[in-house]
This record gives sequence, C-alpha cells and structure tokens, in this order.
Amino acid sequence: MACATAPCVAPAPVARAVQGLLAVLAWAVLSAPVRAQTSAPDGHPAGVPLRSSPLLQESLPEAARQQAPTFVSGERITGQTDALTVVEGEAELRRHGTVIKADRLQFDTRDSEAQATGQVLINSNGNRFEGPELQINVDTGKGTFTQPSFSLLKNEGLGDASRVDFLDKDHLVAHDARYSTCPRTPGERWMPDWLVRAQRIEIDNIEEVGLATGGVLEFKGVPILAAPYLSFPLTDKRKSGVLPPTINLDNISGLELTLPYYLNLAPHFDATLYPTLMSKRGVDLAGEFRYLQPAYNGRLRAAYMPSDKLRDRDRWGYAVQHDQRLALPDTLRGLGLSGAMGLRLNLNRVSDDDYWRDFPRSSTSLTSRLLANEAALNWGQGPWSISAGAYQWQTLQDTAAPITPPYDRLPSLALRYARSDDTLAGLGGNWDWSVQTETTRFRADSIGGLDRLNGTRSLAVADLTRRWQTPGWFVQPRARLHTAQYRLDSLRADRPQSLSRTLPTLSLDSGLVLERDADYFGRAFIQTLEPRAFFTWTPYRNQALLPNYDSAANDFNFASIYTENAFGGHDRISDTRSVTVGATSRLLDPGTGVEVLRLGLAQRFLLRDQQVTLPPADCASPSQAGCSAITNRLSDVLVGARMQWDPRWTLDANVQFRPEDRESVRTTLSGRYTPSPFRVLSAAYRLQRGASEQFDIGWQWPLNDLWGTPAQRRPGAQALGPGQWYSVGRINYSVPDRKVVDLLAGFEYDGGCWLGRVVVERLQRSTASANQRVLFQLEFTGFSRIGSNPLQTLRDNVPRYQYLREEINPPSRFQHYD
Repeated sequence: MACATAPCVAPAPVARAVQGLLAVLAWAVLSAPVRAQTSAPDGHPAGVPLRSSPLLQESLPEAARQQAPTFVSGERITGQTDALTVVEGEAELRRHGTVIKADRLQFDTRDSEAQATGQVLINSNGNRFEGPELQINVDTGKGTFTQPSFSLLKNEGLGDASRVDFLDKDHLVAHDARYSTCPRTPGERWMPDWLVRAQRIEIDNIEEVGLATGGVLEFKGVPILAAPYLSFPLTDKRKSGVLPPTINLDNISGLELTLPYYLNLAPHFDATLYPTLMSKRGVDLAGEFRYLQPAYNGRLRAAYMPSDKLRDRDRWGYAVQHDQRLALPDTLRGLGLSGAMGLRLNLNRVSDDDYWRDFPRSSTSLTSRLLANEAALNWGQGPWSISAGAYQWQTLQDTAAPITPPYDRLPSLALRYARSDDTLAGLGGNWDWSVQTETTRFRADSIGGLDRLNGTRSLAVADLTRRWQTPGWFVQPRARLHTAQYRLDSLRADRPQSLSRTLPTLSLDSGLVLERDADYFGRAFIQTLEPRAFFTWTPYRNQALLPNYDSAANDFNFASIYTENAFGGHDRISDTRSVTVGATSRLLDPGTGVEVLRLGLAQRFLLRDQQVTLPPADCASPSQAGCSAITNRLSDVLVGARMQWDPRWTLDANVQFRPEDRESVRTTLSGRYTPSPFRVLSAAYRLQRGASEQFDIGWQWPLNDLWGTPAQRRPGAQALGPGQWYSVGRINYSVPDRKVVDLLAGFEYDGGCWLGRVVVERLQRSTASANQRVLFQLEFTGFSRIGSNPLQTLRDNVPRYQYLREEINPPSRFQHYD
C-alpha cells in the first residue's frame, strides 16, 4: 500500500474504525450540554450560555481515546493490514493529542508502538520534542527519545538532554539535561543567559511542577546556586516546597537571610514559614496561616525571636483576622427574625514598645504605634441592624514623641433602624429617617499623670431628612436630635458622677446645577456652574464637664465644610450657627462625560461665636484645631482644582487660605505624568504652616529613553521588551529639616527571560536615626527568584508602579500546533 502526500488511515478492521468514530461522536454530543445564544421564554433575557476556557483542553474518556483513529501520511507507505506500517519521506502520524513527524516512521497497529528516525518531532498536547530517534507507545505515551531538545507549553520552558524517558502522557524524565525559559536564537548554538544543569529533570504535568536532581543554576555562565534538589513550577499553581531565599542588608539588624517554606495544606488553606537569621539580633521564627471557606475566612501571622541580642529580651508579635457568617440561633428565628450574623475578629499584639521601630517590615498591621484589637458581632434585616463588640488598643509609646492612648470600648452595643424613600403620614414621600442607639463602657489606664474619666455612655440619635431634587437644583432640609447620658465609674470633686446632654440640630442644604456649551482652545465642552449654600443651626450647651471618649476636630476640607458638626464622634457637638457658601465649575467632555477640569471654592460664615472646644488635656496647644473658641466670622477659604486636559497629565491643587493673614495655612500641589505603560512621574508639594513642609517625588521610567528611541509596548509582550533599563524610586524631602526623610531608589533591568533589581531604602525611625537597607534580586522568569524581594516595597511606595511581569492568560495548547 502506498500514498503520496495525501493522508491515509492506518490499516484496521472496518468495524473497529467505525466503532472508534462513533465513540468520539457520542462523547462529543453527550458528555456535556452546549448552549449558544439560546432564546429565553416569555421575553426574559437569557443567561450567559458560553464560558471561556483559556487552554481549550479536551479530555476524552479512556475508552474513547483507545478507540480513536490513527492517521498516517507520507511520500511512501508500505505494510500489512493490522500489522506493521512503514512510512518514509515526510512521515507523519496523528492521534488524539499526539503528532509525530520524521524522515522515517514505523507504526505497529497491534500494540500501538511507533519508532521514528531522522529529523524527528513529537508534539504531545503542546509539548514539543525534536531529535534523531524516538520510540514510543502511542496509546500509553511511554517511550524514549534520544538527544532531544524540547519546548514545554505551560511555562514556555526550553531545554535539551541526552535522553528523555516518557513515563506516560503526563510524566517524563530528562537525563543530563539543561533547562531554561530563555528563547532559542535561530541558527546559533543555544547559550541562554541562565539555565539549570542537572543529572535528571522530572516533569509532572499533573501537579504542574518540575524537579531537578543534582542541579546547578548558572547565570551568564557562572554557577550561582547548587542543590541536591531544585523544584520549580510549570504554572502559578500552588505547591508545597522551599521558596527562594531572600537576603537583606540592614544597618540596624545586619544581614538578614530568610528561607521561606510554603505548605499547600489543602485547596482551602495554606501556610508559609519564614525563619530569618539576623546577624545582629538572632533568629526570628515567623509564619502565616491562611484559610478560606464558604462561611468564613481569615489569616494568622505570628513571629517569635528568642533572646534578641540588641534588646536582650524575647520579641514576639501576632496578627489575627477572621470574618465569618453565622447562622441565626433558633431562639431568634422563633421570634420571626431571619438573615445571618457576622463575626469579625481583628487581633494585633507585640511584645514591647520598640517592636514597630525594630521590625518595620515584619507586617503592615504590626508597624503602627496603635494596634487595634476587636471582636464584634453584627446582624441586619431590612431596616434593622444590631452590633455588639469589644474594642481595645495596644499603644506603643516613644519617649521622644508620646501619644495619649485612646479609650478601650469594653463592651459596645448599638442598635439602628433606618428607612429610605419612606412616606410619612400627611407629609408625602421621599423621606429618609433613622434612629440610632448605643451604649458603651470606656476604659483607659492613666498615663503620665493624665487622669482618665472611665465610665459608660448611652446615646440616641434621631435623623429626619427630605430631599427635593430635579436635574437643575436640589433642596435638602434635615433635623437631628442628639442625646447622651454619662455615668462615671467613680465620684470626682470637679464634676458630677452622672451627666447628660441633649441637643437639636437643623440644617438646610441647597444647590443649583447649571450647564452650557463652551469652547476653549478649540475644544468643545459642557461647562457646569454648581453654586451651593449650606445653613446649620445648633444651640450652645456647656460641655466642658463631659468626658471626651472619641471626639476630635474634623479635618477642614471640602467634605467637612458642608457638615453640621465641627467635631467627629459623639462627645462634642459644636454650637454652630453658620452659612457655608461655595461653587464648583466643571468642564466635561461631551462625548465621554469625562471630567477634564474642576474648580472649587468654599467658605463658612459664622453668625455667632463657636464656644464648644475639646478638653485642654486633649490639646497640645491652644492653636490646635478645636482647642479654642472661634470668634472670627469668616473661616479660611478653601480653593481646589483638578485638571486632566490630556489623559497623560493629572494636576491637583488644594489651598486653605486665611484672609486676615493673607497667607495659605495649608497647601497641597501635585502632578502626575503617565504617557504610556511603565512610564510615570509624580511630584507633590505639601505645606502645613508651622508644622511641616515637604516635597515628594516618585517615578518609574525606562532609562533607554535617554539615549535611544523610546520603546513601545508590543501587543502580547511583557513590559517594553528585553534589554530595557528602568529607574524607579520615591524621595520625601523635609524643607525645615533640610534632609531626605524617606528614600527608595533603584534600578530594574529586563533581560527578557530574567529580571534584575537593586533598590536602596531608607526609613526614618526617629528624629535622630533611620533604618537603611539594600535589596538585590534576580528573577528567573518561570523558574524562581534569588535575593531580597523589593516588589511589595515598590508597590506600596511608588505611585502607579507596574510590575514588569504582569499576570497574563496561560498559553493555548494550539500555540505549539503542528
């Protein structure tokens, strides 16, 4: 039998071929329903019938795969029916998931054994192998390939070996192998920038991992890491094992070496261990445990350092976050209640006051000087909501800059009923009203001679709001009644043990929204003018004897200037009789509605003095906001602007101007230039007169732009392509101190199949000292990282920083189609 170039079916009984084709067709039709653009009855929208699959993987049942037909083609085919078939000249064999091409191909239909010689290529589910000689069982996938080079689909890994043993269709072993993800250069001997040389490399496509035995990692021809076993991923699928070590050089803790180990305990929970050796301190044993279930999720982080050599004591810290949805008890369901309860735990503790300073990068939640600890239950159904919890703080003190610890709330119980767009009898609809009650016991330890007024506060707040609104104007009156009752824990000579306060508040918010067509600099816009007037009235009540558990002066900005109370919290309510007037003008793109320019102006006019202040114990100086009575009839003027005339440029400006002094009290000017991906420049100037003045500059920019044609991102490419240097950093400079407060600066290099990073970081610990460290990392794409990892630091500090290896969809198996 002979065929010239046209495909032929390998000799087999007609009945067997028909059975195979029928099995394949039956599986394709019956294995799963397929729907596309189905019509929904009764005019209802149809559900989404199609679901994308990035790999388009087929998975034939084993019985159907055994009966799948085998196709062979070539320049000359000879053989016997149901026996041996020999194909010569551009020989090709195709069977489900497997393609073999060779100069000469021999296939035995009785046992599905194939032998190929010459220029041999086998493509198994997208994994390609090329070499001089192949022997394989097409049914089982078991076989041997001599001196092949190979290309793996899932991570685009490349390599070669003296021999590859196919254990089955999903497992193989490469002997005397080289492996890398660096591309081959046509016509040249393959010498990648990095590679792994190993006695054997095992590839497991089920677990999606590789294991190199007796492996040596080489970079630019220089061995940099040797290990008896090197495990590496084929995809981003989680797997247990040793993670790349990280190395930091810190001026306080010395050399820091971390050897993390990841434990993929189950699909819904995992753990990571972070043993760290600090040359000047000792060994820090840290770890993280994460879990995720349909009804709850959370994480636990903990660290323990026995006998810190610099502090001469044990150091420890932990952070627990847990959120859970709880079923409502049967007792409450019997009362007609429904829904579910929510449980929230947030626990953070450290061993001592210096922890935040000595371990600034250990955990985001443990580096603050105020560590929150809370346990809370909440429930809601319709307009009703209830919450109960305990809230406690750990305050980390600094003798050079002490802070007053906030009061703990042990416990706190709140009940709220709220309705929106409701109808009140005789008053029509569109009414919003709510009633909120809360009872809390406050407790705090005395510190530095400061006497704390521990006690219990019960309060009730009732709100009633009606809003009239059309496209061109709105009017919103609001009435509030606030009452609070205090019961102190102990008798005091300077105040009664029981105190109370009841205050009404009335406000009226109103505004216009005017529009017109406009043209500026040859560009058409919709221009708006939005004047706004806000009136509020609250009578004066002497609140000097009331304890202050949670009140502080609101920040003065465009949001707070249109509110009734100058204080946050419930312990101080400002006696306000004022009118706030302001206006905003916007330029909108008529085609997209995008805001191109916004200008805002606002000022508050007091109709009488504001006498309510914070207690002197809560004020560092009388000039602090909320610490002195306000007698000026005119407040500071707020001026704000934001412009994005070009999508690449964003400019912001906010100024708090004091008319009587003719100077700005607070100024913030910022700008950002983002012409394209991986190019961003940002700068900001911040002034708070009498307190601070700073310049802040951040950037990520390819340095090749300075000495060559700016590179552009190509479709489907990572970053701007190989051979690019990037500068990245952020600098915060204090004008009064005439020094850099915080610094992050470094370089990144994209080698295509590897990335290099070196970053210098400086964090101010106090007015006299700072933490400094150097981070250096090599990232071998699709394999591993070596060195310290600055990525999280760059993301947290550099505005709009982009990782040079963004996550992309995995390659299609048809990317290596033959």
